[in-house]
Amino acid sequence: MSDAVAGPDGALRCPWALSTEDYVSYHDEEWGRPVHGDDALYERLCLEAFQSGLSWITILRRRPGFRAAFAGFEIASVAAFTDADKERLLGDAGIIRNRAKIEATVANARVLSGWAPGELDELIWSFAPAPDTRPAPEKLSDVPAVTDESTALSKTLKKRGIRFVGPTTAYALMQACGLVDDHLVDCVARKDTH
Repeated sequence: MSDAVAGPDGALRCPWALSTEDYVSYHDEEWGRPVHGDDALYERLCLEAFQSGLSWITILRRRPGFRAAFAGFEIASVAAFTDADKERLLGDAGIIRNRAKIEATVANARVLSGWAPGELDELIWSFAPAPDTRPAPEKLSDVPAVTDESTALSKTLKKRGIRFVGPTTAYALMQACGLVDDHLVDCVARKDTH
């Protein structure tokens, strides 16, 4: 028996998707859908890092503030941020004001600004497991927090100078960006992606 739960519309969903209204659209329209493009993946990498130690809903609700504060997560723009920009960010109530995470976001942009166009996209997606290597999860307990692929992705990014990306954060990135499909087997969003 699956852990999927019927929502107000009767469709079965992953249980976490029904905990708030904000989650329903994120779950149905974004989570687990393929994300490509260096800036788009940089944004997800940054938001997952900011989420570390917090609930994802905290980040999701502040995402517009993060996008405004970090120049739409355009790598070249964030790479040019100055110490004054970092101080501005520490005073911005629209984001999570964590000095280490702000520093990492700017430092990561500076590293990535030296990469070739498409290199971040290619590197991250090279760690996507073959879709048929793991059965669709039936229960939330079937969904791992870390995998061999996320551990390898984390190590590779760290070796290349990217900060705040441990194996758990890397796996959350893989889930959010569609490298893996962790929607439960009878979830409506899983059915929509296949």
